[in-house]
Amino acid sequence: MQKLEVYQSLWGMELRQPGLKERSDRDCFTMIREAGFDGACIDLSADEIPEFLKKQTLFDEFELGCMVNAFPYRVKDLKPVLEMAKEFNACMVNVIGGVMPITLAGAIPVIYRWMEEADNLGMPLLLETHRDGILNDLYYTLQVVDSIPELRLCADLSHFVVDREFWSPVPDRDQAYVQRILERSDCFQGRIANREQVQIQIDFPQHQEWVNIFRDWWKSGIRQWRRRNAADATLVFLCELGPPPYAITDAQGMELSDRWQEALTIKGWVEAIWAELDDEFSRQNLADGSS
Repeated sequence: MQKLEVYQSLWGMELRQPGLKERSDRDCFTMIREAGFDGACIDLSADEIPEFLKKQTLFDEFELGCMVNAFPYRVKDLKPVLEMAKEFNACMVNVIGGVMPITLAGAIPVIYRWMEEADNLGMPLLLETHRDGILNDLYYTLQVVDSIPELRLCADLSHFVVDREFWSPVPDRDQAYVQRILERSDCFQGRIANREQVQIQIDFPQHQEWVNIFRDWWKSGIRQWRRRNAADATLVFLCELGPPPYAITDAQGMELSDRWQEALTIKGWVEAIWAELDDEFSRQNLADGSS
């Protein structure tokens, strides 16, 4: 049976607000486990590996799965992160590549090298749709995926909404582009944007139109994932609401909403989407069986 696992970003557990003491690693892992998340995601570059090795015992102690967001700023920097991810028994490595060739021809050999290094280690590898990364732009990304049929993505659509300043309602042309990204995505990230802000508060009335757009995209992407994957496959959905300056703050530097509660809300939405699709596929199977 296919399975959904919802992870929480450790970066998203940072507070970065005046007068507030940062949570300890143990406090973060305790909160994540007690809230029912299946795993946690760590974000690191190659020079941060010694620091993050200290967290390995916490994944074991709290029985949480591990996902790695890798930030290689040189082509050779990904391999040591892949090796660390292997030690952590990570479910995947998601690359936000700081190597950013201007041309498509320049990007292709870089991506193929990273894919080969991951394949040699038996580590699933995705590239994230992310500003200030090798897949910075929606149009560039569409060219990359057309050129590398084997490449799989981690869809953080918030970046493309801002990058291309999508209108609401989203035009048919842009909807079609998003669907092409979703077709190639094997992991999805929980953050909601509008055309000018990469992370908006999910319960503000003025943001509900974009909340609905993103929930529809997630449902479409998850539906497509379920149709093309094996009956025993596991989908990871990552809640990744970033601290300031991702999170908007007031004049005193305090956030306008509670990101932890928002992460729990998004977790609930995605679990509900999964259950709805269970019902949808069950009805479809019954209909197919009776025809």
